[in-house]
Amino acid sequence: MTDGLRIRRRSSGRPHAARLLLAPLLLAAPVAVRAQETPAEVAPVPNQSLDAMPDIGVDWPDMGQPDTVPPLPETPVDTTAQAGDPADPAAPDAQPVADTTPVNADDAVTFADAGEERRYTVLLSGLDAIADAQFTLRFDELSVLRQGQGKSANLAQINRRMKEDGELLDRLLRAKGYYAARIRSAVAVPPPGSDRLAVTFDITPGTQYLLGSVDVTGLAETAGQEARLRAAFPPKVGDPVDADTILAGRDALALKLSESGFPFARVDEPEVRIDHEERKGDLDIIVAPGGFRRFGAIRMDDTRLFDAHHAQEIARFDPGDTYMASDVEDLRRAIVATGLVSSVSLKPVEAGDGEHVDLAVDIRPAPLRTIAGELGYGTGEGYRAEVSWQHRNLFPPEGAVTLRGVLGTQEQTASATYRRNNFHRRDNVLTGLLSVSNIKRDAYDARTITVAGGLERTTNILFQKNWVWRVGAELVASDEADAFSGGARRTFLIGAIPLSLTYDGSDDLLNPSKGFRLGGRISPELSFQDTTFGYAKVQLDGSAYQPVGEKLVVAARARFGTILGSKVDQIAPSRRFYAGGGASVRGYGYQAIGPRFGEDDNPVGGKSLAEFSLEARVRFGNFGVVPFVDAGNISTTFLPRFRDLRIGAGMGLRYYSNFGPIRVDVGTPLNPQSGDPKIAVYVSLGQAF
Repeated sequence: MTDGLRIRRRSSGRPHAARLLLAPLLLAAPVAVRAQETPAEVAPVPNQSLDAMPDIGVDWPDMGQPDTVPPLPETPVDTTAQAGDPADPAAPDAQPVADTTPVNADDAVTFADAGEERRYTVLLSGLDAIADAQFTLRFDELSVLRQGQGKSANLAQINRRMKEDGELLDRLLRAKGYYAARIRSAVAVPPPGSDRLAVTFDITPGTQYLLGSVDVTGLAETAGQEARLRAAFPPKVGDPVDADTILAGRDALALKLSESGFPFARVDEPEVRIDHEERKGDLDIIVAPGGFRRFGAIRMDDTRLFDAHHAQEIARFDPGDTYMASDVEDLRRAIVATGLVSSVSLKPVEAGDGEHVDLAVDIRPAPLRTIAGELGYGTGEGYRAEVSWQHRNLFPPEGAVTLRGVLGTQEQTASATYRRNNFHRRDNVLTGLLSVSNIKRDAYDARTITVAGGLERTTNILFQKNWVWRVGAELVASDEADAFSGGARRTFLIGAIPLSLTYDGSDDLLNPSKGFRLGGRISPELSFQDTTFGYAKVQLDGSAYQPVGEKLVVAARARFGTILGSKVDQIAPSRRFYAGGGASVRGYGYQAIGPRFGEDDNPVGGKSLAEFSLEARVRFGNFGVVPFVDAGNISTTFLPRFRDLRIGAGMGLRYYSNFGPIRVDVGTPLNPQSGDPKIAVYVSLGQAF
């Protein structure tokens, strides 16, 4: 398949008809023209002496005289041939040719100093009715006048550029179906208030040629899909002979074929036969469908990472489904998203039965091991160092193991995580966790062993999903102390079945600018501490994003939570609700909001939670500012007390990188409790919500 449109002059029976090949190249080089004509008879040239060299009309300068630069002429310099009307299209072998050629120097009005260099501006007139954004963009990208517009040039240089741009305009007009355009160019002295010459093109496009016939051949071999496929090629009789429309129709037809079970289809270069007498064109396009096919098997020679069976589990098609090129591209992107490959190619190959097509998958493994480290400081959390080691395919296919260690002022943790991506189905993830931690915060002190597992449907940057869910199970043994226990340690044995469901209707995972999100989580739990008792944690989250103009997005968030059953002091401190911090109410310390108890006035968490946030996200290129207001409270009762809301406000900075916004937020509490900091700083990847 080539990116060209062949345009020929229809001979109407004349034996020596001229033929023209027009190949518009979309995007960078929209049109290229080459002419192929029958060579004329060459008469013999008699043997004769050469004429004398003509006087070029320029005297040698007198080096003893001072330089003088006469003023510019006040009348425009017309560099267009005064050729009159285009050639008569009815004449044999004649084709309409745009009037774009500048006259010879002897016939032109020139500056007194032809070598003087001046800057100039370029103005096109006469195209308002036909020029679209694409036409203007192409001229601006290919115009030699535009390319040199910021630099000074002499008259000869400007004259040459005008001639080239006149020919460019003619080609662009022919690509839109105007074959008898008249293009006149001129240079004028600078207008009042400007020091730049005025280069103008006065364009008369003429009559636009129309399609007299449209013939698409080969679709009869498409197994009864001829009418549906023909509808994918929009050009019809009476439409303009527009190269962009015709080539776009060709691409649309090729795409429709590839999405309708024809992996080996070929759509030839469209050909238009131009009749200048009728000012019409006959369009022909030939299609070779290549036979209808359904998906067969997936073939893989290199199975070090995973085998063909796992690739089929990732695919969104089954053997026997109609072949669709978009399904193949979707599988390629999904294999890239595993993070296991550096490159992948998928090629349809004949299965050999004339009915199916197999997919040959060729992959190159990427480095599979990663060592990462992190150092940080958080208000209310202190210093923190983290190191991790990961092997992304230790247990093929896609069985990743991560070992992680944390050493910090308030936390020491060692954990091992198993994560199996695409578990028996695309985007299903099986996880397992073994963790040992020692956490000492103002709210509680906990030494905990956790064994957990879950099955979830995930979302990611490449494939953001509307619905995400998770089903899990947890076994926790924790030795904890808090203000309610007066510092005495209590041992809790807890079993939980956390369930969550989220709907994401936003337009971006890390930087949403419109839409909304709703999520719910419920975790029935049994706890043993002296006696066995049960309760259920319920949490609802919602956020909305509304663009206001091009640079401003207003974002709002609300969160509500409650614990059904049991008393707050019976529930393990690590399982209660807390508020305050960078992902909660900014301006306050981590987990610092809510009721306080004991001699040290430490927070104790609660049974209910309410949080609200409002942001104005203003963006300037790759940077932005975000003024925000947050509010929240923790209550020991079943429902939160809104009259006790703690409010924080501040300003954030954003840097919008390729992988998401990096945020730095500085907040202050507006109605602090005793001991709350005056300023709190938070740094993270992604928006606050």
